[in-house]
Amino acid sequence: MKSSDPIRPSSRRGASGAWNRLKPVREDVLEVYGLPSKGETRLNDFKTQEVYFNRIIERYMKLCALNREELDGLFASVSSAKLGNSNANNNLTSSFSALALSKHAPPSNASTAASAYKTDPIPRNAFAPSINELATVLAALRKLREAITASNRCDNFARRAYFFAIHVSILCHDWSSYLPSLHSLLQHMHPRNALAPHDLKEYVGLLILDQACRQADLAGARETKLRYAYTDWRVEGVLKALVQDDYVGFWRLRRAVDGYQRAVMGFADQGVRVHALKCLGRGYMSADRRFVERCTDRTWEDLVTDGVGWELTSDGEKVLIKKPKGS
Repeated sequence: MKSSDPIRPSSRRGASGAWNRLKPVREDVLEVYGLPSKGETRLNDFKTQEVYFNRIIERYMKLCALNREELDGLFASVSSAKLGNSNANNNLTSSFSALALSKHAPPSNASTAASAYKTDPIPRNAFAPSINELATVLAALRKLREAITASNRCDNFARRAYFFAIHVSILCHDWSSYLPSLHSLLQHMHPRNALAPHDLKEYVGLLILDQACRQADLAGARETKLRYAYTDWRVEGVLKALVQDDYVGFWRLRRAVDGYQRAVMGFADQGVRVHALKCLGRGYMSADRRFVERCTDRTWEDLVTDGVGWELTSDGEKVLIKKPKGS
């Protein structure tokens, strides 16, 4: 992402020893309030909301500064904790194992595995203090969103708070937060206080990608595109690639979109990757290692970790996909 991105701030400070130095700003400020949906009313005051939002930003910016070099790993740890479960991982491993054993695996629809988003396993204890801090920030953002809804607020501050909440939630793959926020922004705030054209385009695009890549609802994504008269060649290209099972086009577009769109597209990665491997399994006896890595947008070592049962030749340059009969 761009260094000017307010959600991923640029910092020259190192991150070594950050876990021990991490101390929340005004420790009790974010935790002192309860959820408005559970009866909390103090956050319904407009001025209190603005002060609370400033404290959230303080905590988040400090967290990013202390974890500058490990920021991607931190977000991945949070998303793994939310999304990773043994059943999903077992299903993925079974898919790869079956692929290695089958000589004529049927073509896969990329959307069928879109919900099986998988990240590299990262030791949770490595980021424990920062994960707890980030969880506090996410919980505080939920409280703020509920307070804004409860107070029926839709001014520029409310939109700014929602922008921030959506971006942070996307980076953490916290779909239970960013999807309701997107719906509130587009369905409730926008009709009452219209978003600027560039903002409307950004958040409609994120909704379309969520429907296509996480929910595997390509028809719904198409309907949203038509409803808002949305045009963007990148997002439209992603829809086309998913419909056509075009893994080459999907990976190309994944490199062309911005960081938030790429994070949402990540939900479809594994489904597209499985389809690419099945295509290779049906069409090739062997292939160059680099070609396999390009088709799957993954290194060979990561593919092996995922459960691919193919083998490398002795020189490590070719992948043996099928062994000739009788060999």
